[in-house]
Amino acid sequence: MPKDEQPGFLRRHRRVLLPGLAICAFGVLLIAGSNAYVLLRGNATTVAQAKDANPAETAIVLGAWVEPDGRMSTMLADRVTQAAELWKAGKVKRILVSGDHGAWKYDEPTTMKRALVRDGVPEDVIFTDHAGFNTNATMVRAREIFDVDDALVVTQGFHMSRALFLADAAGLEAEGVTSDLHPYGREGMKSSIREVASRVKAVGDTIFGGDVMGGPEIPIEGTASASWGPPPPPGTPPAGAPGG
Repeated sequence: MPKDEQPGFLRRHRRVLLPGLAICAFGVLLIAGSNAYVLLRGNATTVAQAKDANPAETAIVLGAWVEPDGRMSTMLADRVTQAAELWKAGKVKRILVSGDHGAWKYDEPTTMKRALVRDGVPEDVIFTDHAGFNTNATMVRAREIFDVDDALVVTQGFHMSRALFLADAAGLEAEGVTSDLHPYGREGMKSSIREVASRVKAVGDTIFGGDVMGGPEIPIEGTASASWGPPPPPGTPPAGAPGG
């Protein structure tokens, strides 16, 4: 475009350009501000090894992807391994596994429970939250449904600040134990990128209230089996098994 035509072009289009630029600027500020806020507020004590953790009532293990054949994703398997190490080290009395169980054929919490039992954790100390559909729901339900007061939150480092931020917002005294036991490659990079948007949602959840399922109270000091839920319909493959 010739230079002498540029001012006229700008005058004709500024009614579109200026609002567009303002929206873009607002979006950048919203994302940057939300991320900074979560990172600053979610800065409770975090350790990388179970032996270094401060004792707490409960370990909260956050759910992650389970393959169609029943295998846990590497990230989820590492979280379960770290939770088992916390129990073996005497750092926690109970373990609350929380994840997505929105359909009978997809069951993160029961898959985690079975894996913990295989790792030597007694079944009667493992509580399952079948409505932990996201991190905010897990933390709110840990406080309101399971009556957890203080906890060690087990997840990967990229996720930890948001998890601790939401734990604090839910009224939990929480510290973090990271579970980065393997390199995660491309999946880890994708998760870190998604986390930028997830922190914005986390701030919104604390301001406006997220979609959290209620239900009867199941105190963490009570009977773990009360949290395991009804058995699946006949013919449903067991969670954590091939085809489950």
